[in-house]
Parts: sequence; structure tokens; C-alpha cells
Amino acid sequence: MGVSAAWNQSRKKSRAGEEDLIEDLLSLKLLYQDTKKPDTEAGTTISSGVMSESQTEVVEADRDAPSVSPSSLMDTCGPSISSLSSSSYSSTHHHHHQHADFSSSSPSSSSVVCLTPPLPPSVGVPAVLTDTRLTLDVYLGGAAALPLLWGSIPEQVRGIQYLRLGSEDKSGLDDALNVLPYLTELCSLAIRGHCFFDSQGDPLPGLLTSLPSSFSSLSRLVHLDLSFNQLSSLPSCLLSLPQLSSLLLCHNRLSALPPDVGQLSALTYLSLLGNELVSLPPTIGQLKALQTLDISCNLLQYLPEDIGSLKELVNLELSHNKLKQLPESMGALLSLRKLVIYSNDLRLIPHSVNKLPLLKIDVRDNPLGQPPTPPPLPPAPDKAETGLPELHLGFYQHSFCVSSAGCHVFLPGGAELLFPPGCLETTKTLEWLEKRPEKKWVQLEEHATLLSRPLELRPHGITFLKPVEVCVPYHRPRRREVVVQKFDGQTWSILPTVLRRGSEGHSSHPGGRPARLACCTVSQFSWFMAVSRPGKDSCSLTPAGALLISSSDPGIKLQFPPDSTVQTRTVTLQVLQVSVSEVQALCGDPQASVSPLLCLSQTPNLQFLQPIKVQVPLPSGVTGHTIDMSCLHLLHGDPTAQTWTDITSEVSLYITHLYAIFYITHFSWYWLWYTTQRCVSGVVRKVYQKLKQFKVQFMVLQRKTDPSQVMLQCLPANKVESRVQSLSEQYDGPQPSDLCDLLEGEQFFAGFERGLDISSERPDCVGGRLCFVFYSSLKNLKEVYICPAQGQKGPVRGQVSFYRGEIPENLPEEVARKRKGQDSQWLATLPLKLPALNSENHFIMEDLQYPPLNLGDPESGYLTEANLLSISLQIGHDWRVIGINLGLSFQELDRIQYKHRSV
Repeated sequence: MGVSAAWNQSRKKSRAGEEDLIEDLLSLKLLYQDTKKPDTEAGTTISSGVMSESQTEVVEADRDAPSVSPSSLMDTCGPSISSLSSSSYSSTHHHHHQHADFSSSSPSSSSVVCLTPPLPPSVGVPAVLTDTRLTLDVYLGGAAALPLLWGSIPEQVRGIQYLRLGSEDKSGLDDALNVLPYLTELCSLAIRGHCFFDSQGDPLPGLLTSLPSSFSSLSRLVHLDLSFNQLSSLPSCLLSLPQLSSLLLCHNRLSALPPDVGQLSALTYLSLLGNELVSLPPTIGQLKALQTLDISCNLLQYLPEDIGSLKELVNLELSHNKLKQLPESMGALLSLRKLVIYSNDLRLIPHSVNKLPLLKIDVRDNPLGQPPTPPPLPPAPDKAETGLPELHLGFYQHSFCVSSAGCHVFLPGGAELLFPPGCLETTKTLEWLEKRPEKKWVQLEEHATLLSRPLELRPHGITFLKPVEVCVPYHRPRRREVVVQKFDGQTWSILPTVLRRGSEGHSSHPGGRPARLACCTVSQFSWFMAVSRPGKDSCSLTPAGALLISSSDPGIKLQFPPDSTVQTRTVTLQVLQVSVSEVQALCGDPQASVSPLLCLSQTPNLQFLQPIKVQVPLPSGVTGHTIDMSCLHLLHGDPTAQTWTDITSEVSLYITHLYAIFYITHFSWYWLWYTTQRCVSGVVRKVYQKLKQFKVQFMVLQRKTDPSQVMLQCLPANKVESRVQSLSEQYDGPQPSDLCDLLEGEQFFAGFERGLDISSERPDCVGGRLCFVFYSSLKNLKEVYICPAQGQKGPVRGQVSFYRGEIPENLPEEVARKRKGQDSQWLATLPLKLPALNSENHFIMEDLQYPPLNLGDPESGYLTEANLLSISLQIGHDWRVIGINLGLSFQELDRIQYKHRSV
């Protein structure tokens, strides 16, 4: 994740929590921090997913929960004690100071102080000053009121212990900073930005850039919050505050900490979230009292060994940095309970850290267990860098010439071809063609989806002297790996793929962003297409053994003991995340839950000589303490036969607090289910088939200016509404169909019925039925011209029906014409009207005028059998079409028609 994205996430994180609750919690912290140490609790040493003899586990945070530090209890990044009661503070400090008498601050005396401007006229002193607390960050520019109060009631202001200021007004802030050194009783101070928002809803930045040296006179200051400002360095005056225990510098511009930061010996809470720190000074280890350290969302690449000297450290947050390793000295942090290190570049967790007795680690989004990542292919350079000539082709320019000097070719739709100099000896004529995907030769892996139409580059036999870069545009998938597949005439193979944006100035849509490109380098032309699939993790298994960890879920591990194989083989782990709510809806069990689906494969496919240890997370919502073992089932899937077998009684299933562990000797598919239903194998088979299907809707639209031009389209249900809106100005037609289920790559047909036919011959049309192949990321669209069937005159009120397969040819014509009931092939039917032609062969566009229809009322219902029957008496046979558009099934319409057949 980039730094900007991480900053946005941390900003959300820093604003979580209720202010009053936070302040009360920090009050308790000050009361008890000297008398009560952190509770010790029995914990589990959490492994990072590296090979280790320690029986440890990875405790991962809930993926749906916000990424929030447990210490982030306030609306920035840590505790705020501005609501500490004066009694609590004085009790903690043994009444070291008896503050001034505030009897003179009654409404009668304080009302003479005018705070307008900067405060509104209705705001008086009692509204902002209560007892020892002064709150000026709830009014824009409120910091400017502090000098006014100091000039009017200095004795009352001098006794303030809790002060909150906004830092969005520079002049008012500067005046307030001049008064602060005189407020020697302060124990909590907040000078924060982001307290107010502009007209666009964006927070106003804090303008604090430094603190005066006289700030060091605030010797009683315990809590200081300077978040959301513009500090580029730690103010040196802070190092002279002897009692400072909580310091928040979130979302500033700190690039380094001073070497003498160790002078803050009383510090127990330090938050540097959302800065620009590249490293930490070794003196950080001198903060012996530190219990919480948050350095998330910075640019840290390493940690100093001295961090192991923080013996009292309980919480350490390092997420969203660039850490490649952790120091071994962290094994000395015996008080550490929580280590948050997700979204770094860690491939190994030190063994000493895994052995910490109380520690829980969040290791998400780290390449644990993987070898170092090779450098990616460089992005396609711009013309200014390469000096290559550019060639922009139109939709009908399917051939082009490339010389030995090379060329950067831009194809319609966003595709790019980069021919380096010297890739050809002589000038060659090359061709491109974007093909319609056909089921008979577009082959997809299980769980894969097609992201682009196949791009054919010709001639196939040509060989280049240097690799040519082929970049295929694709539609963005969700949480999936994108790869380019190449077709050699018989099979498809995966090519090493690099993802990038297209060149500036070349977009698939005028004025739009450059296309997303999946790029590969090839030495020969062929067919290419972009495909998405669940992420795969592979390793080379030798007789020495190995450990394979899923990159999408580090809690999923395969441990291969020594001598599990004689010859080296390649093993692959693919993890398919499954929605628990979908499973519950499909199987009818609201308590059902499942683990991710494991798809294991290997080359060559041989039995293992030793049992392979498999660790998989328990189904969501189930723990080792609450599990009912009679409801837990381990399913074995056969991908070839598409069958599932319950093997729970055949394996040794071990349950820990968060994981299930079992042993296997051959690879296949494995799925952990938690359900009270019986006949689990049958339920799983049906659910798995349903999960592979997409909920789709069909659309039939006519161009408003030419009703004979019809557009047919099938889209996933979540894309239909926006598509209809985008076409509403040019097209008109019935509402989209009801939801239907289709598989990726499934074939279906559209048939024109009841007096309609296609006006021209098409290779994809047989007997008035158009052939489609559904791909969830493509448009699945065809436009045709229709006409009345032979013998039809006047306006035609026909329909379009969608079927999973072609209507059998042996059906009698009368039966085929009337066939519209729900059977094994029928999917949906939508009405379609073709107006009559006038003497000049122009369509008569005037709509027929019908008398008002009785559509019911709210009390009796709008769609009742009675008012539908009355409609039928006025409009004849078209009442069935209205019933379809109102949501009635064909069976219900047939029942109504049969019941009232004598009417």
C-alpha cells in the first residue's frame, strides 16, 4: 500500500473513539500508573508463519475490523486527558498546589469579558471556562480568545490545568503561544489541526510549525497533543518537560527524531503516526518507561537494535512502513503483548520474537516465507525517453509496418505494443485483431475469469530478435491476481505479467484515464488475453522439506517434513476466499460457517512419502474454546469429478484456539465446514456449484430513433442499474429481467418470438436465435436489426426469450413458437414491440392510447388478481406482458389464464 493510501487509513484510525470516554480512561491511567502494573495474562506465542519448531500460531486481526491500534483511544492517535478531573489530578499529585479561588468567575463577574470576536456573540466565559478546563477548539479561530481572557481574568486563566486549542488560525495561534508559558499549572494541552472543515468537507490543516523556547516552563505538563500540524522537527523545548508522559505528534512532517529524545524519561505513550520518519535514533532505547509506541504509516526501513531496551513496552505499532526485517533484540521485550506489523515487506520473523510468552502479532500483508521478489519489468518508457516513433491506429486499421528502428504502437481500446530497436532486421507488415471470445477455444482455469477479449497478433510464425512487449487492457478485478495467457494453437499458458497504467495521452475512452494494462514480453506473435484468478503461491519441494505460506492468508500453511519426496517437485497453493453470508443463504443454515477453500496441486503429481501438515483457520466465528466437534466437517473435493466427500472420520483433526491442523499424503481440494445440517457432502456440492455462478440480468433495448435496432445485453446484477442509466437517452425498453444464474464462460441464446425475426443473416444467428457466451467482466452485448416475421403486418407485439441452449429442432413449429414456460433451458422473457410502417416505410412512432387502467390501491394491493383481470379485458392478450414486467412468473400467469378461461 502506498504512503498516501496508508495516510488516509491512519487518518481514519486516528479519529476513532469518543472524546469523553478517552479522557476518562486517561484519567484512570494517571491515577493508577504508579501503583498498578499492566495485568499479566496467559497468552500464546504467535508465529509469523516462518519455519520454526515452536508450536506457535499467528493471531490475525479480524479482516473486517478497522485497522486501529488498541492504544488509539482518542480522535488522533492516543489518549487525551483534557477531561481529567481536577480532583483526580490533585489526588495523584498529593495536592502539591492549591489553585486560585475561582469565586470571582461567577456569571455576573465573567459576563463583562467580551470574547467577540473571535467567538460568537452568544458565547460567554462560562461556556468555555469551567473550573480548571478551558476549551477553545470548538470555535473557528477560538485560540485568539486566550489572550483576551489572559488580559481580563489573569488569575483564573493562570490556574487552568486542561487546555484545548485549534491551530487553523495562524495569527490567533501565535498570540496564544505567547500566553502559554504563563499557564504553569497546565497538566494537559492539545493544539490540534483538523478540528474544522471547509465548504468541500475537507479538514482545515493545523498551522503550528514550532513552539517557543519558553514552553519549557510548563513543568507540570503530563499530556501534550500536537497532532495534524506542520512540525518538521521535534521542538527542543519538549525535552525539558520532566513529567511529560503522553506525547502525540501524529500527522506532522517529522523526518527524524533528535538524538537526545531519550531525555523524555517519563514518557509512557508516544505516537508518531503518519509522519515521514525513515529511521529511529538509537537513543529511543533510553525511554525506559515507555509502554506504547506507535510509528505506523511512516517510511521506516529498519529498527535500531536499541529498541530491545524498552523493557516496559506493551504495545508496538509498526504497520504501513517499509520494514524488511526485525532486530533480534526485540526478543528481550518480555512485556510486549501486541505487535502490529501488517503491510510491510517482512519475509521472516525472528525466532526470539516468536518465543515471547504474551505476544500477539498481526502480520497481514507481508510476504512471509517467500523468497526475495525479483525486480519488476520497467514500465514502458515515454517517447521522450525512448525516442521511438509512435503509431496510433484506428478501429479499422488492422495492419501496420515496423522497421528495424522499432515503434510504439497504440491500438484502439487501450492496448499497446512496444517494439524495441533491432527487434526486426527489415521492415515487416504486422496485423492485429480483437476477437470475440468463443467457448470452444477460450479455456479458463477453475475459478478464473476473463478480463479482456483475446488479442490476436499476426503473423504467428514471425520471430523477433529482441523481446516485444505486449500490453493487454483489462477490467479491474477484486482481490485477485491478473495474468496474461498465451494461446499456441492448442493450449493456453501463463506468462510472467507486470501490471501498469497505459501511457499518458492514450486512453481507451476520450478524456478518460489511461487503461489498466497487463504486460508481458514475447518473442513470437500469437493470441493473448488477460485473466484474473485467486492468488497462487508456489515453492520447489526438495528432499530437505519446505514451508509454504499463503500470501493472501498467512494463517494457511503447508509444512513438508524432510524426506517427503525423493525428486524435486513444484507444489502450488491456491486459496479461494468464500463469503460466509452467501454460504448461509445457499445452504439454509444461518449458523453455518466455512474456512477458505484450499486448492492444492503439484508437478509431477505423485504421492508424498511423509504426511504433509496442513494448517487452516477455523471457520469464521468459531474458536477452539467454543467449537462443537460434531458440527465440524473436513471436506475433500475432486476437481475432475466435481464431487465432495466428508473425510472428517478418516483424518486426525487437531484444533487449536484459531486453527485446524490435519495431515495429508496427496494433493486435492480441502474445505472446512461448520454446520448442523446432515448429509454435508451433498450440501457442499450444491453450494459450491452455486458459488461459481453469477447473478445476472438480461436487457432488451430499442434505439429511440429507430425501433428496428435492438440491443441485447447480459450483465452481472450489480452493473445493470448504472448501464441502464447510461443508455436511457438513446435507448428505451422494458425493465431488465429477473435474476438468473450463469457460469463464467456459459453459452446462452436469445430467440426472437411471436412475430419478430432478425432482418439480416449473421454467422452467430441460426433460426432467429443469437448465440452468446457470458463473461462477467465483458459487455456480453450484441446489436441487431429486427423486422416482422414473414406474413406479419401492422405493429408487432413480440418478445425475446433467453435460453441456456438452442431450442431443439424436432419440436413442432407451433410448440416452439409458444414455448416460454420455465424449463431446463429457459432463462427469461422480455416483451418487444415493433411499430407499423407508414406509406413511406417510416415507423409510426405514436403510442397507442389506452383508457386508464385500474392498478389497485395501497390497501387492497396494486397487483391483485382482480385488477389484473380487469386490465386483460381492456388490452387483450398483452396483459401477460404486463404481468411479466410486474414480476409475475409464467406459472402464475398460466394459472390465472386457466382459472378465467371462460371470461
